[in-house]
Amino acid sequence: MPLLALPAALALALTGCVATSQTGITDSSTPSQVLSAQASAPATSAPLETTQASNKAPVYWIGRSNDSMFLYREFRDVPEQDNPVTRALRVMMSEKPLDPDFFTPWQDPKKLASSISGKNVITVDMSADAFNSNVDPAMAERAVQQLVYTATAAAASAGLIDAGQQIQVVVLVDGHTDYVAFNHVRLGSPTARSVGMVAPVWIIDPQEGTSVEDGAVKISGRSTTPGGKLRWEILRIEGSVETRYLDGTVTASAEAGQSGAFGLSVSLGPGNYEVRVAQLEEGNPAEDLNVDTRGFTVK
Repeated sequence: MPLLALPAALALALTGCVATSQTGITDSSTPSQVLSAQASAPATSAPLETTQASNKAPVYWIGRSNDSMFLYREFRDVPEQDNPVTRALRVMMSEKPLDPDFFTPWQDPKKLASSISGKNVITVDMSADAFNSNVDPAMAERAVQQLVYTATAAAASAGLIDAGQQIQVVVLVDGHTDYVAFNHVRLGSPTARSVGMVAPVWIIDPQEGTSVEDGAVKISGRSTTPGGKLRWEILRIEGSVETRYLDGTVTASAEAGQSGAFGLSVSLGPGNYEVRVAQLEEGNPAEDLNVDTRGFTVK
């Protein structure tokens, strides 16, 4: 199966072209990698998605932020066939992200199925061709967490699981446990969302490439630093020219249930724009940390 075209960020994580036996294999339920950005951002996991009536599926991708890589979510249109978990995972493994800054090391498997037990355990069974990418141990662990986040998000969004309990995912390959994913991560153990995997700053709306009505444009997102300050700016894009249009600061919520959430409303006329949001380091207000960007069009 041909490999998907991946952006340059993935090239930093690729190993040699020929997979070899590896020492230090980790278990899927205990990722070993320590993310460098945790020094400036608390190690948190994204709140479990809430039930929604939309037919859009929450799908997580991998993207670069500063010197590390994190998980970012998009909502994608999905076909009606298959159950919500399977179709979200199919998008994750077979399609490209809307945002060109994101990527996935997964390949589209010939076989993919999922089921949910009454104990809030999601079982995913796929064929081994899903792993036709050679990546390093850190990327392998992120890829497994990408699957865990996507499966649990899809189940929660569809109302198939009890969001008040811990959700775990068991990954089988051709019906068997103990498969070593990407030659680095042993699968089969019940695995929950790991802390520290989601992006420190994460713009939720608008999504990359979307169109919104002119007037008051609402921008929302989440930070891993509740109560922390964020700098935002709107760039107007005309051809290859970017012009700073609006900017300011906003404080992420520290309230229970809204921890880290932020939002703002800006008045924009028709045109192409990019919004950028970054964390501000205390004592160093000139430094933008963990920048996230989204391009969108106002009609």
